[in-house]
Amino acid sequence: MEGESKEKLASVSNLVTVFENSRIPGAASSVSKLEIEHHHPGCRSPPPAEPLKEPNLGETLRGSEPRMVSRRYLSSLKNKLSSGAWRKSCQPGTDPGPGTQEPEEKRIVQELLETEKAYVARLHLLDQVFFQELLREARSSKAFPEDVVRLIFSNISSIYQFHAQFFLPELQRRLDDWTATPRIGDVIQKLAPFLKMYSEYVKNFERAAELLATWTDKSAPFQEVITRIQSSEASGSLTLQHHMLEPVQRIPRYELLLKEYVQKLPAQAPDRADAQKALDMIFSAAQHSNAAISEMFNNMLLYCIPKVIQVGAQFQVRTRIDVAGMKVRELTDAEFPHSFLVSGKQRTLELQARSQEEMISWMQACQAAIDQIEKRNETFKAAVQGPEGDTQEQELQSEELGLRAPQWVRDKMVTMCMRCREPFNALRRRRHHCRACGFVVCAKCSDYRAELKYDDNRPNRVCFHCYTFLTGNVLPEDREDRRRGILEKGSMTGSEQSLMCSFLQLVGDKWGKSSPRGWCVIPRDDPLVLYVYAAPQDMRAHTSIPLLGYQVTAGTQADPRVFQLQQSGQLYTFKAETEELRDRWVKAMERAASGWSPRGPKDGDLSD
Repeated sequence: MEGESKEKLASVSNLVTVFENSRIPGAASSVSKLEIEHHHPGCRSPPPAEPLKEPNLGETLRGSEPRMVSRRYLSSLKNKLSSGAWRKSCQPGTDPGPGTQEPEEKRIVQELLETEKAYVARLHLLDQVFFQELLREARSSKAFPEDVVRLIFSNISSIYQFHAQFFLPELQRRLDDWTATPRIGDVIQKLAPFLKMYSEYVKNFERAAELLATWTDKSAPFQEVITRIQSSEASGSLTLQHHMLEPVQRIPRYELLLKEYVQKLPAQAPDRADAQKALDMIFSAAQHSNAAISEMFNNMLLYCIPKVIQVGAQFQVRTRIDVAGMKVRELTDAEFPHSFLVSGKQRTLELQARSQEEMISWMQACQAAIDQIEKRNETFKAAVQGPEGDTQEQELQSEELGLRAPQWVRDKMVTMCMRCREPFNALRRRRHHCRACGFVVCAKCSDYRAELKYDDNRPNRVCFHCYTFLTGNVLPEDREDRRRGILEKGSMTGSEQSLMCSFLQLVGDKWGKSSPRGWCVIPRDDPLVLYVYAAPQDMRAHTSIPLLGYQVTAGTQADPRVFQLQQSGQLYTFKAETEELRDRWVKAMERAASGWSPRGPKDGDLSD
């Protein structure tokens, strides 16, 4: 860990050095050349940046010549990075005493300045290294068009020059004079209108990412330049697309910091009015950026989790699911209410909302994004379909195996392998998931590997059924299904397959001293038999009870939720969660005991 920290520290210091030396006329390209060639011989130096083309910038800043970043604060930054002082100031327990503690508003301005320095260094890498090197390669090798490079980087040169020559120096000067002029509202008011130039960059980002991916695969010289720079210390082991995302995230960061600054200002602070007006202007710029971001990112669902260490962003992305090809539908699960399924090409997620209204809102938002993608790109029309009525398909269709991520059956929903029906145990028969169908299977039944298209054709663990379907290979005879026993009947969790189903507590010595809970089902295709499973998704019942001729007794004074089945010395005692559920079970069992069978699909439906 210590070695990694030193390497990252060195990379940031190198960026600062490159940026500091670029102040000398004619030296920027030579320093960039030396920096890149030091790690990658043969990398040519970028030409000097073109003048800022943003209109009216000179008129707005008339009277103050463009300021380059001073050597003093760059040297100070390198010293802090080398000594580790910046890290100590962020560690708990190192705050100065009450007598020397700085005002909160100044601390926020310092944070704004430090993040701006790092951001300018990243812009320098994008504009003066990646952009210029790719342009030079396009001109010399003719392997890819210059226009492609310009489209990828959009107006990054204007953004870089604005921050390096105006925004950062103004912030630095104001913080240096904080004692005499404790305010930044006027500075941000003067410069905030030019932040609207970000809208062009953000709107172009999706197209830029597509071009980047296309030409990386299409052109070897294009890929070689990017790979060479990405592997340099200056890039910090990050990809070009990661660096290109920085400007997209910058405007919202300004808004958050300035909002916190206004909140921390005393009521009578001289900067309060200017700071509030500056915040309004930043908010306007952020609206332009957010509108472009929402238009750009509505083609992907991000599943995020809270970060353990709250430094920077509060969440980290765990899974990305393309909206193209995504499906969403409600789940019927009494144990997890308000849950719904999002099935994508990369992953399938079971999500639970806090309320029915929240679940509906999320499903509608997902479906709206699906519909928008469908209209925008007709090639995905067949794949982008919403929930098909009330169909509650629990498995992928056979033609979809390997093409999209399956819905995994929860571990606790089964107690035995869903293929061979042998019970699981902690030592000799452990649970595994088939990556093609999502079933919970044992190691013996999942001792196969097949390439799955949704995982970039990488080999994955699959069950023998999916292995046979995906590869076409015939299994040895000893792996074929043996004949089903009387208890090998998969449990039914929905009303389409059962007359009645729910959890019941199994009371009495017949079930064991612990009075376990069982999943009890009266199937539609076997309406005179009660099947008791250990879990809802089990493929083999623990017990089956032919109900014909049994006497059903409901309730006792001790516990009205209890009911019993009795016949010729056989006694089974059950306990429902509610009296209403007990009454439904009593009615269902009485009809089964009398020999009644349903005539239609919904005839006599009492399912939970």
